[in-house]
Amino acid sequence: MNLKLLLLLSCLLLMMSACSNHTFAPALYHQDIAYQPKPASFDTAKTANYLSGGLNYYTDQTWSDLMVSGQLNYSRGHVFKNANLAYGVFGVAGDYERGSGGSAPDNFNDKFFGAAGARISANLFTTYERMDFRYIGFEMAYSHEFGAYSDFRNYVNSQPGFNVDTRTDLVTLGLTTEVIFHNQNNVNIEHGIRGFLGGTFGPNPLANTDYISSDLTPQFFRTIFPKVSYFINVKNFFGVAEIGSAIFIRAGYKF
Repeated sequence: MNLKLLLLLSCLLLMMSACSNHTFAPALYHQDIAYQPKPASFDTAKTANYLSGGLNYYTDQTWSDLMVSGQLNYSRGHVFKNANLAYGVFGVAGDYERGSGGSAPDNFNDKFFGAAGARISANLFTTYERMDFRYIGFEMAYSHEFGAYSDFRNYVNSQPGFNVDTRTDLVTLGLTTEVIFHNQNNVNIEHGIRGFLGGTFGPNPLANTDYISSDLTPQFFRTIFPKVSYFINVKNFFGVAEIGSAIFIRAGYKF
């Protein structure tokens, strides 16, 4: 009886390993959206520029491989009477690291990926004393991926036994809500908490493939993904921490 159970568990592990080892999605899938700072209604300057850099850690869709990337962001934000707007560009350089060995042609250790793109976001808000409640807003991002990892996906897409999303151009759109406020005794120290819920346009070639059997993500969040962001600004310096399907931390300067 114990031997049968052991054999069954071994078969299940082999099936999951084989499935996850042969699934490859775009490097920036669900990773192209990032928090864009904007001036608050209580800021003296109603227009500001934001330059930041940071690190992003996340896994592939089957939770078997790791991706680590650095990102450089520049954006410009404006605040009006009851609305705001931000737009900017970004660049990414990262490494796709295999979590387990595979057989040819996917027996690599790591592959470089890069990306460039642009973002735009806006909110409607209401002011309450020292707080802006940005009750509804949107975020939109476009990214183009390049590098050895995207070349690899194009190659294995023609090989049997692989589940591959070869897209290198992604467009993501979602809704946001946010609260931003300053310290009671210091208007130069601000905190913000934002929630995002959105998805990527276009058909996902992996949606109806057998990778789903090894994907631990609930089905709803395979296409619609959430992200929570924390923002802090101290005079001209700011930091952002974001958690969703990844951990993204960055710091920057406002001018």
